[in-house]
Amino acid sequence: MHHSSTPLFTDAAQPASVTPSSAEPLLIATSNQDLPIVRVNGVEISSTAIAQEMQYHPAESQREVAFLAAQALVLKELLKQRAAEINLEVTVKDAESLEEATTRCLLDDEINTPEIGDAELQTFYTHNPRSFTTPPLVSAKHILIAADPEDDLERSTQREVALNIIQALQAGADFASMAMTHSACPSKQQQGSLGQLSKGQTVPEFERQLLRLPLGLAEQPIESRYGYHIVLVEQRVEGELVPYHMVKERIAAQLSQRVWQKSVTHYLQMLVGEATIEGITLQGAASPLLQ
Repeated sequence: MHHSSTPLFTDAAQPASVTPSSAEPLLIATSNQDLPIVRVNGVEISSTAIAQEMQYHPAESQREVAFLAAQALVLKELLKQRAAEINLEVTVKDAESLEEATTRCLLDDEINTPEIGDAELQTFYTHNPRSFTTPPLVSAKHILIAADPEDDLERSTQREVALNIIQALQAGADFASMAMTHSACPSKQQQGSLGQLSKGQTVPEFERQLLRLPLGLAEQPIESRYGYHIVLVEQRVEGELVPYHMVKERIAAQLSQRVWQKSVTHYLQMLVGEATIEGITLQGAASPLLQ
């Protein structure tokens, strides 16, 4: 959350200032009082309504919670007023509330997002190869030196144990024998073998480091919630770049969602910029939508 020295919960008797967007469009602020009385084009949003809304907006401080709740109610009121202004025809779908349906229909009616061309999709694919590369496949063995995740002293001691075992292995000790003697994992019965592992097959903190390891004995133990893992990578098959035609639709959906979210944010800023809002300061947009 960005903080400003300018108080953005204001005296309700004074109109809130609206500032043009100079970077990524955001509606942000901090408060200088807990539960203000806010008015949107003369319609009051009471402190009681803000208090009830606060449960849906966790934040680092009570002041931020109060601001986020007030901001959400201001935006809801602006959308409601805009829908009434244009006599919006609302069709309610299954499981939708009237408010949800109104918001959906209004955004569908008022926001036109540009089409994303094949050239843009190709460019995104070319510039983000890691996003479209299959994860590597690793065949590995390990020795688990167990340590309580809540006991800092035990973890420090067990890390030293793991480092000593690594030194012994580097000096020629047999991995299978060391696994049988020291490992706290049932895999010690298979000489410490974990088989072939790829993304999503083990705990994240272990996986992140394991899949980056080169062939051979890792020089440092890998820390996880279970303790310290001494790892020997026996085989590694690098991931492959997935062909463009197989991920084109996925890229299109991803970029379309980004454009939609940016357009919605800009649309809300336009509503803020055109409204008379008292009791809170929001950032408005001075330029036309989707300029």
